[in-house]
Amino acid sequence: MTRDLNLRLLPEEATDGQALKQAASRETGVTEDRIRAVRVLKRSTDARQRVIYVNVSLRIFVDEEPDGPEYRTITYGDVSKARPVIIAGAGPAGLFSALRLIELGLRPIVIERGKDVHERKKDIARISREHAVDPESNYAFGEGGAGAYSDGKLYTRSKKRGPVERILHIFCQYGASTSILADAHPHIGTDKLPRIIENIRRQIIASGGEVHFRTCMETLLVRNGEVTGLQTRDGQVFTGPVILATGHSARDVYRWFERRQMPVEPKGIAVGVRLEHPQALIDRIRYRRPEGRDDCLPAAEYRFATQAAGRGVYSFCMCPGGIVVPAASAPEQVVVNGMSPSARNSRWANAGMVVEIRPEDLPAGRLEAPAGQSFDRNSPLALMHFQEQLERACRLNGGMTQTAPAQRMTDFMNGRNSANLPASSYAPGLLASPLHVWMPAFIVDRLREGFRQFDKVSRGFLTREAVMIGVETRTSAPLRILRHPDTLQHVALKGLFPCGEGAGYAGGIVSAATDGERCAEMAAMFIHRNGLV
Repeated sequence: MTRDLNLRLLPEEATDGQALKQAASRETGVTEDRIRAVRVLKRSTDARQRVIYVNVSLRIFVDEEPDGPEYRTITYGDVSKARPVIIAGAGPAGLFSALRLIELGLRPIVIERGKDVHERKKDIARISREHAVDPESNYAFGEGGAGAYSDGKLYTRSKKRGPVERILHIFCQYGASTSILADAHPHIGTDKLPRIIENIRRQIIASGGEVHFRTCMETLLVRNGEVTGLQTRDGQVFTGPVILATGHSARDVYRWFERRQMPVEPKGIAVGVRLEHPQALIDRIRYRRPEGRDDCLPAAEYRFATQAAGRGVYSFCMCPGGIVVPAASAPEQVVVNGMSPSARNSRWANAGMVVEIRPEDLPAGRLEAPAGQSFDRNSPLALMHFQEQLERACRLNGGMTQTAPAQRMTDFMNGRNSANLPASSYAPGLLASPLHVWMPAFIVDRLREGFRQFDKVSRGFLTREAVMIGVETRTSAPLRILRHPDTLQHVALKGLFPCGEGAGYAGGIVSAATDGERCAEMAAMFIHRNGLV
């Protein structure tokens, strides 16, 4: 017999297996010797009051043992002789679309411009060690996509793209801890996610699919308004319907659509900085305890949002116990992001602090862009050009290397340069720089107002011990590749399925993965309807 119950426990009870069994026994009246196992279904920390509690949903097994693993498994068959579908990009959208295609009896052929997840790690290390950015293998490009080495958070507010639980169960099947099924904000960790990604790749190949690294899409092949495949930079041709899952940093893909006047539309982005505090300070603020936290509490996190002059100002991708990383995808850029290992045990906490930007917020007239070109702010790529401008300005103000320009939070608020900077997790190094001078005023003013509001909510958040590191620009795609809402095909090109973050239809690992599954289902339907099996 199984019974489900909801308990409100002290942290020391919620983190101890024997204490959980005792609490379940008290709640139900079932003696402890009859409770053979306790399974945590949901868990969240409530730190809103001085006494901290953990809300726990449990399933207890009375007089019986659990009949299987905590997660559901999927059996993937042999599709080596099946109809191929081409997937451009091996991020979460691409990998999960490949798995779903195998379920549906189709053969995925995945091409990825970057390297496999382990070789890619070496290039990422060179960014910090040598300030050398490989434009094809970095934090944005390579197996696993931008999420592989930028934290592995699996939390999403979006439920409209499919069942989140299914994605979490698949992650568990390939090696993730089952804690992600229970935690309110599930997190795998940068140290563990690469192995899971590699296991997914092995499954794709074992089922008869293909994965090609260092293989970059050059152009889509189009005949009579239908995509029949793609050609790579080295001249290889892959034929079949195409799921386009190239990520939000594949700017060459956006330019391909613009040159051919294919329907795309600009969409709002968010731009700002990476803000880093000592983790101990965030623990004291968020847990409202002078002593901070003990071993029974996780590293504290926060989420802030407000409005300033008609635009949203909010925290993004908060990384408790994490580090700030160099996330440029080309040598002429400086871009930062954050990540956390599974233990979330670094000395620092960081988060993106960003301002919502819409096309009408850009300066009037024409914008400078790469190669001496300029573009009108009404161009669908205008926000992408703005990102590029800011990333180049960041490199210029950071010393023309991957050293990042930075400023103490209080100095930013008071309009003065920082005489010195606090210790930071950012490995390439920081250079004191007046962010309030060279960043656009409509961003600076709104960040200042946002920080004032956030400090009212969490006193002590606005502090000289926090450092702002420039710039955070890759929060989402700067445009949307238009597709039909019913078939998910591009509005002008049959057989093309724009997918995930890069196409403007997702915002994180889980939502990208669910969108990848949906695109796989629509590609399968397209093949069957057109008699291509």
